[in-house]
Amino acid sequence: MISRDLMPIIEKNLGKGKIIVLIGPRQVGKTTLINALLKDIPFLFLDGDDAVVVDTLAKANTETLKSIIGNYKYVFIDEVQRIPAIGLKLKIIVDQIKDVQVLVSGSSAFDINHVTQEPLTGRKFEYRLYPISWNEFETNVGYIKAQQQLELRLLYGMYPDVINNFGNEYEILKNLVSSYLYKDVLSLAGIRKSEVLEKILQALAFQVGCEVSYNEIAQLVGVDKNTVNNYIDLLEKAFVIFRLNSFSKNLRNEIKANRKIYFYDNGVRNMLIGNFNSLEFRQDKGALWENFLVSERVKQLSYSQSLSKPYFWRTTQQQEIDYIETNADAVSAFEFKWSSTKKAKLPKSFQEAYQSSFLVVSKENFREFLK
Repeated sequence: MISRDLMPIIEKNLGKGKIIVLIGPRQVGKTTLINALLKDIPFLFLDGDDAVVVDTLAKANTETLKSIIGNYKYVFIDEVQRIPAIGLKLKIIVDQIKDVQVLVSGSSAFDINHVTQEPLTGRKFEYRLYPISWNEFETNVGYIKAQQQLELRLLYGMYPDVINNFGNEYEILKNLVSSYLYKDVLSLAGIRKSEVLEKILQALAFQVGCEVSYNEIAQLVGVDKNTVNNYIDLLEKAFVIFRLNSFSKNLRNEIKANRKIYFYDNGVRNMLIGNFNSLEFRQDKGALWENFLVSERVKQLSYSQSLSKPYFWRTTQQQEIDYIETNADAVSAFEFKWSSTKKAKLPKSFQEAYQSSFLVVSKENFREFLK
C-alpha cells in the first residue's frame, strides 16, 4: 500500500463524536485507506453494493440500527450513496448510539451530498481522496525513481492500480474509463446517451489548458449549451474533471466569466483521446504538463487544508498567466514550462495591480511547486 497523506489527518479525528466522510473517484484507494486506519481495531463493515445491506439499512429504525451495530465501536459503510435515506440513519447513530465511530465512503459528491448534507450538518468531518499525489508517490518510491518515472506519470497518470502494475497501464485505464466514466457517471443522473458524454469528454480532453467555450462544445457535439453545462457539472461532481475560474479584481479588461477545465488524472485524459505516445512525439506536451501540475496542486491544497483559492488570468488583449493562487490579500502567479530554457515574464499590468510573487515551474523545479 502507498502511504496516503490523509491518513494521519483522519486518524486524529477518530473518536470525536462525528462521522468521517471520505469521498473521491472510484479506484483511488478509499476502501484501502479506511481498512488501513482500522487494521488493528475490530469493526463492522457494511457494503453499499450489497442488496441485503442496502435493503436492511433503508428500513432500519433506531432499535434495528442498535441490533446491527451490536458491540462494535467502529462501523465502516462503503459506497454509502447507494443506501436510501442513509443521512437520517447516520444522524440517528451519532445522536442516539453513543461511543460508536462511523466512517463512510463514496464515489460521487452529488449523491453523497444529496443523502447526507442536511442530516449531518455539524456532525461530520468530510475529506476528499484523489489519485496518488506526487508527494505520496515520491515518498513511496524515492526521489530517484520518482524522477525517472515523471514522463510515465504524465502519460499514464497516478491511479494506484496504474502505478502498481507497470506494463499493464493501458488495460487498467481502458477498464477504468469504460466501466466508470460511461456506466457509472451516466447512471448517476439517469442519462442514457453515452455517445454525447463521450464526445463532450473528448472535446474537453483536447482543450486542456485552453479556455473552454460551452457554445463551441455544444456546436461540436450537436447538443444545446445547457446540456453541455449539465454534463460538465455532473462530471465535476463525479471527480472526473474540475473547473478553474478566471481571476478578476481590479483591471477593466480582465476576462471575468471564462473558465478552464482540467482532468484529475492525465491517464484518464490520454485514454479519452487514445494517445500514449512519448512526449518527444507529442504536440500537446505543454497541455499535459499543465494538467499534471494543476491537478497535483489541487491535491496538495486539499490535503494541507489550505485556504488558498486557484484561478487563471487573461485579458482581452490576450495577456495571460497559467495559474494564480490567492490567500487572504496575497497573490501568487505561476507559469508552466516543460523546459527551463523557455522564458516567461509576468505581465506588467498584473504586477502593478496585484504586487504578485511569480514563479516559472519547469521539470527542473516542479517539486518546489508540488511539495
